[in-house]
Amino acid sequence: MELLLFVKKEDYMKMNDILLKDDIVSRASVDFKDAKILGIKKEGFYCLISGLEIAYNKAKELASGKAEVVEGKEKEEVLKKIKEEKDAALAGFGGVMEF
Repeated sequence: MELLLFVKKEDYMKMNDILLKDDIVSRASVDFKDAKILGIKKEGFYCLISGLEIAYNKAKELASGKAEVVEGKEKEEVLKKIKEEKDAALAGFGGVMEF
Protein backbone atom coordinates (compact mmCIF):
# COMPACT_ATOMS: atom_id res chain seq x y z
CA MET A 1 0.00 0.00 0.00
CA GLU A 2 1.11 3.55 -0.67
CA LEU A 3 0.34 6.60 1.44
CA LEU A 4 1.28 10.03 0.16
CA LEU A 5 1.47 12.90 2.62
CA PHE A 6 2.21 16.58 2.15
CA VAL A 7 4.22 18.08 4.98
CA LYS A 8 4.71 21.82 5.38
CA LYS A 9 8.34 22.92 5.24
CA GLU A 10 8.37 23.96 8.91
CA ASP A 11 6.99 20.55 10.00
CA TYR A 12 9.39 18.42 7.94
CA MET A 13 11.90 17.59 10.69
CA LYS A 14 9.15 16.80 13.20
CA MET A 15 7.28 14.47 10.80
CA ASN A 16 10.50 12.82 9.65
CA ASP A 17 11.37 12.13 13.28
CA ILE A 18 7.88 10.87 14.18
CA LEU A 19 7.65 8.49 11.23
CA LEU A 20 11.17 7.09 11.37
CA LYS A 21 11.16 6.56 15.13
CA ASP A 22 7.97 4.52 15.00
CA ASP A 23 8.74 0.80 15.10
CA ILE A 24 6.03 -0.12 12.56
CA VAL A 25 6.36 2.75 10.07
CA SER A 26 10.15 2.65 10.04
CA ARG A 27 9.98 -0.87 8.59
CA ALA A 28 8.19 0.48 5.52
CA SER A 29 9.80 2.53 2.77
CA VAL A 30 9.62 6.19 3.86
CA ASP A 31 10.78 8.67 1.23
CA PHE A 32 10.62 12.47 1.49
CA LYS A 33 10.79 14.61 -1.67
CA ASP A 34 10.94 18.40 -1.85
CA ALA A 35 7.89 19.61 -3.78
CA LYS A 36 9.93 22.18 -5.70
CA ILE A 37 12.43 19.57 -6.89
CA LEU A 38 9.48 17.62 -8.28
CA GLY A 39 8.39 20.76 -10.14
CA ILE A 40 5.39 21.44 -7.93
CA LYS A 41 4.84 24.99 -6.72
CA LYS A 42 4.27 24.24 -3.04
CA GLU A 43 6.42 24.99 -0.01
CA GLY A 44 7.03 21.67 1.66
CA PHE A 45 7.72 18.01 1.19
CA TYR A 46 5.87 14.98 -0.07
CA CYS A 47 6.31 11.84 1.96
CA LEU A 48 5.68 8.51 0.24
CA ILE A 49 5.23 5.56 2.55
CA SER A 50 5.11 2.15 0.86
CA GLY A 51 4.57 -1.01 2.80
CA LEU A 52 2.11 -3.26 4.51
CA GLU A 53 -1.37 -2.12 5.51
CA ILE A 54 -0.36 -1.93 9.18
CA ALA A 55 2.40 0.60 8.33
CA TYR A 56 -0.02 2.54 6.11
CA ASN A 57 -2.59 2.79 8.90
CA LYS A 58 -0.03 3.68 11.57
CA ALA A 59 1.57 6.39 9.41
CA LYS A 60 -1.85 7.87 8.66
CA GLU A 61 -2.61 7.91 12.39
CA LEU A 62 0.74 9.52 13.28
CA ALA A 63 0.33 12.17 10.55
CA SER A 64 -3.19 13.14 11.59
CA GLY A 65 -3.27 16.89 12.21
CA LYS A 66 0.40 17.25 11.26
CA ALA A 67 0.37 16.45 7.54
CA GLU A 68 -2.15 16.35 4.72
CA VAL A 69 -3.08 13.06 3.05
CA VAL A 70 -2.74 13.55 -0.71
CA GLU A 71 -5.26 11.78 -2.92
CA GLY A 72 -6.80 11.92 -6.37
CA LYS A 73 -5.23 13.75 -9.29
CA GLU A 74 -2.50 15.38 -7.17
CA LYS A 75 -1.43 11.98 -5.83
CA GLU A 76 -1.27 10.53 -9.35
CA GLU A 77 0.81 13.50 -10.56
CA VAL A 78 3.27 13.33 -7.66
CA LEU A 79 3.68 9.54 -7.89
CA LYS A 80 4.34 9.87 -11.63
CA LYS A 81 7.04 12.49 -11.00
CA ILE A 82 8.66 10.38 -8.27
CA LYS A 83 8.69 7.33 -10.59
CA GLU A 84 10.23 9.41 -13.41
CA GLU A 85 12.93 10.64 -11.01
CA LYS A 86 13.75 7.09 -9.89
CA ASP A 87 13.81 5.81 -13.48
CA ALA A 88 16.18 8.61 -14.50
CA ALA A 89 18.46 7.82 -11.57
CA LEU A 90 18.48 4.11 -12.43
CA ALA A 91 19.21 4.86 -16.08
CA GLY A 92 22.16 7.03 -15.04
CA PHE A 93 23.41 4.34 -12.69
CA GLY A 94 23.10 1.76 -15.45
CA GLY A 95 25.29 3.91 -17.67
CA VAL A 96 27.98 3.98 -15.01
CA MET A 97 27.85 0.20 -14.63
CA GLU A 98 28.62 -0.35 -18.32
CA PHE A 99 32.20 0.79 -17.91
